[in-house]
Parts: sequence; C-alpha cells; structure tokens
Amino acid sequence: MSNIPYTNADLRAEAADQHNYLTEDPDFMGIGEAMDDSIVTSTEDGPNLTWGDLLPDEDAFNDAQKKIRTLIVGAADVSKWAVHLGADGLEPINTNLTIKNRAGEDRVRLHFAFAPDMDEDKREAVMEVIADAIRQS
Repeated sequence: MSNIPYTNADLRAEAADQHNYLTEDPDFMGIGEAMDDSIVTSTEDGPNLTWGDLLPDEDAFNDAQKKIRTLIVGAADVSKWAVHLGADGLEPINTNLTIKNRAGEDRVRLHFAFAPDMDEDKREAVMEVIADAIRQS
C-alpha cells in the first residue's frame, strides 16, 4: 500500500482544473508577445510571415491580439479530455468528423485520438466505420 494520500484520478482532475484555469483569463500581453514571433499559418507555404511581420501597424496587431484572446476565452473546456489523452499516451489528430444539419450548420463534431503506434490505415478504418454507422442511422 502506498503512503501517497491521493489517487491518479485526483492528479488528473487537478491537472484538468489547472489547464482550464489557465485559459479563463489569459494574459493579454503574453498573447501579444507569443504572437510577435509566431508564424501565421496561412503564410507557411509562402513567405513565412510572423504576426509582427504581417501586422506592423500596432492597431491592427492589437485588434488581432484581442480576437485571439476572445477565441481562447470562448473556447470549449476540453481540459479533462486533453489531460486524459496525454496521461493515456493518446495523440489527437487534426482530422475530425463533422455532422451538419440540412441548413449546413455544424451539429456534431467528433475528434479522434489514437495510440502513436496505430498505423494510418487502421486510424482511417476506425473513422470510416464510425462515419458509416452515422450515415446509416
């Protein structure tokens, strides 16, 4: 028996709480500092511009900075999911399955995470089985 008075579940729960807390009120200046040298994704295939390069005007940069902070604050709390994935050694992938209604609005989005040693064919097969099951329902 261990002398440790807490469980692995306690550690995961606290990590999820802390993860969420860090996104509730992110440091505005810290966001700007991180953005300044960060490559803007849409320029990765071209000139590789940082936010500072792309938006040399301070007002335009600050506007983007505010929008990014708003996205962080408004993001869904997936802290428990993220902590459990990391603790279990699973890696999220960029592909997701989105189900839309007839008006074209997103209604359900499934995100996937796999063991790092699961090959791409098996990953695709899992996602296809789920997509097929949804289509048939």
